[in-house]
Amino acid sequence: MFKIVVLLKQTFDTEEKIHIVNGAVNEEGAKFIINPYDEYALEEALRIKEQHDAEIIVISVGPERSTHALRSALAVGADQAILIADHTNLSHSSSIAHLLAATIRPMKVDLILAGLFAVDSGSGSVALQVAELLQLPHASAAIKIQLGHAKELHIEESPWDGNLARIERDVEGDTETVLLPLPALITAQQGLNDPRYPSLPGIMKAKKKPLTELFSSDLLLSDALERIAASATSCDQVLSPNARPPGQFITGTAQEQASSLLEQLLERSIIQKGGDS
Repeated sequence: MFKIVVLLKQTFDTEEKIHIVNGAVNEEGAKFIINPYDEYALEEALRIKEQHDAEIIVISVGPERSTHALRSALAVGADQAILIADHTNLSHSSSIAHLLAATIRPMKVDLILAGLFAVDSGSGSVALQVAELLQLPHASAAIKIQLGHAKELHIEESPWDGNLARIERDVEGDTETVLLPLPALITAQQGLNDPRYPSLPGIMKAKKKPLTELFSSDLLLSDALERIAASATSCDQVLSPNARPPGQFITGTAQEQASSLLEQLLERSIIQKGGDS
């Protein structure tokens, strides 16, 4: 049986109207969801469980409301959930990575899955820091994952014995295939799968599945946390993007539209006229 950890982050829904107040997202009235890229990671864990038999543990670092995201993961098939409640270092990716690594280290997992990045912060470093702290090989932006021994994966010569992961990863529009020995950490890219929705029986079962709450003090000594936070980067404030100027319609025949567009681009110095040649 594979033991799989999925890293989940609860983010605000970027499809909804976001209000920034005093340099932070106003949570009043905001809709929170599982980070979409983490949903790909969770769905892949569920598919591995269906093929190979596996135990899935979902872990999140965040405020109390993150339990809703963890319950949703339990409703679609995860076996247990852990919330690391830490309100002081949530903007420090290094602190989050250390807390996750301290939680995962004694579990002796076979595979860690996570999203490629978080849609709220645009950051994708936490999972890779976890891999580094646990000294695990990792592959990012996976669009296909296969697990098994070399023979099962039809690999004639493998540099490693035991279970392997063959990953097809997105490399800016092209595809690269890499082979990793397990345990390993893999981040999920859009296109890896189509996440499922929880069923009503699944939602009912989720209420009875274990959800453990830990605190940073349960995992790391206070001086270690202070040392990590002091050396970490942090987000001081969130700003709204500048409002887009209104669009402009250019009318006329196709030739008139092209001439008008060219004239405006030249006037605004977006393009320049070429030389005589």
